[in-house]
Amino acid sequence: MPVFSLDPAQVDWCATLRALAAERLRPLAEKGEPGRVNRPLVAALGDLGLLSRLFSAGALELCLLRESLATACTEAETALALQGLGAHPVASAGTAAQRERWLPEVAAGRAVAAFALSEPDAGSDAAALALDAAPDGAGGWRLTGEKRWISNAPEADFYTVFARTTPGAGSRGVTAFLVPADRPGLTGEPLDMLSPHAIGALAFDGVPVGPDDLLGEPDHGFRVAMNTLNLFRPSVGAFAVGMAQAALDAALAHTAGRTAFGGVLADLQSVGHRVAEMATRTEAARLLVYAAAAAYDAGAADVPRRSAMAKLLATETAQYVVDSAVQLHGARALQRGHLLEHLYREVRAPRIYEGATEVQRTIIAKELYKRHAAARADAALEEARA
Repeated sequence: MPVFSLDPAQVDWCATLRALAAERLRPLAEKGEPGRVNRPLVAALGDLGLLSRLFSAGALELCLLRESLATACTEAETALALQGLGAHPVASAGTAAQRERWLPEVAAGRAVAAFALSEPDAGSDAAALALDAAPDGAGGWRLTGEKRWISNAPEADFYTVFARTTPGAGSRGVTAFLVPADRPGLTGEPLDMLSPHAIGALAFDGVPVGPDDLLGEPDHGFRVAMNTLNLFRPSVGAFAVGMAQAALDAALAHTAGRTAFGGVLADLQSVGHRVAEMATRTEAARLLVYAAAAAYDAGAADVPRRSAMAKLLATETAQYVVDSAVQLHGARALQRGHLLEHLYREVRAPRIYEGATEVQRTIIAKELYKRHAAARADAALEEARA
């Protein structure tokens, strides 16, 4: 594969995004209430035209957008990403009426979207979800059950909900629905989580949905979910790379100016080597993320493997880099309000959501063995023809 690099226009755009995040979005983020949807911040993302790009951007552009915002303001990055995650199924699988009703509102920052896949007993094993969609006898369904760890819940304006329409059919019995938040029988509560974002649980007590609420075909909702996750997995890696870069920048500034042992910390070989390792891992993760996104945009056959590799390496790298930066700063980095204290709480969740690290390794291994088996079969066929 050729060496990957950004062109000057992309580099300039990323610099503009970082400046916007620092100057326009960070002040709004700081006024937000932890654990609540920051609607002024979402509205500002709409006013700046960033949310509308979610529905036209390729995977690489999405990665550049998320990485750049994350370097300067993780709250802005997350608010943007959650709009995309919740609304992408509508853009890709929704009807014309659904798209016309909701996508302009999402793009303008007036409507908040949410992606409701996880359940108390169906997180990494998403195909095991149990939210029941029982036929109502009139061509629709009644949703009964629970969703948990849903970002933007319970404050979202609508939810992309995945429910079981065919019991015992695994991933083939799941259907996707667009469920407005004001549907009767739908309630929710916030969860007090480590990260500062709005995350909650949803309860469905016979929530009515009909054919007009379908996203795609009945029993094909798992494909809607996976298509969304395959697009967003590399960009989760980009979010992680942005956090790693912010932590690396902070570590460089601190160790270059902090006096200790008759000099500055940067003069100590152990410190220099740690910073070098942090920088090398960050750059490697960045290149893998970009390569995975470029493969997605090119329609490559190995997107699942590349996406899984990108998310795996980038999120694990970010954890290492942020933790190392905290270590180099010492106790000051653990004080509430410090950038690294904030990043330390932010960086843990991406190793779990949208497919935990262990799931990514499983996907990678499965894809590698599939490719190995195909190569052996091709070789055997060629040998037989000879």
